[in-house]
Amino acid sequence: MPKEELTDLMRFLLPYPGKVKAAALWLREFVWDLYPDCNELIYDNYNAVAFGWSPTDKAGDVFCSIAVYSDHVNFGFNKGSDLDDPGNMLIGDGSLYRYIKVKDKNDFHEWYAKELLVQAYKNSVDGMKPQKDPVKGQTIVKSISPVKRRPGL
Repeated sequence: MPKEELTDLMRFLLPYPGKVKAAALWLREFVWDLYPDCNELIYDNYNAVAFGWSPTDKAGDVFCSIAVYSDHVNFGFNKGSDLDDPGNMLIGDGSLYRYIKVKDKNDFHEWYAKELLVQAYKNSVDGMKPQKDPVKGQTIVKSISPVKRRPGL
């Protein structure tokens, strides 16, 4: 389904506060505007709704993601530890994943995120295996957890 089809995503985001939903949807548009040929992979997980962008339909090629929580959104990079982060804005001390915590759009430095996205996208493309007839510009629901922990539940 194309990016304009929001039915599933909006259903997954329904329990979240308006401010959190607004931040998540604004960040979604921010990434889609920059990478319209990539695919959005949606995961309605146990503890968060997450959606990420990949040049393919494979989770292993995701270069950035948005994870929605009850009071904020994480704008993350699956291989963020490989990114040049001169402003030290990325949070996380795991082996790979790094993120920027966003409570609303005023918390987010677009120019800095764009620089990180360029690096992350290049890293993803450089590590991809060749694909026959790749899917482009689609929204794909990859999983829906039957059990969820959400705001107000």
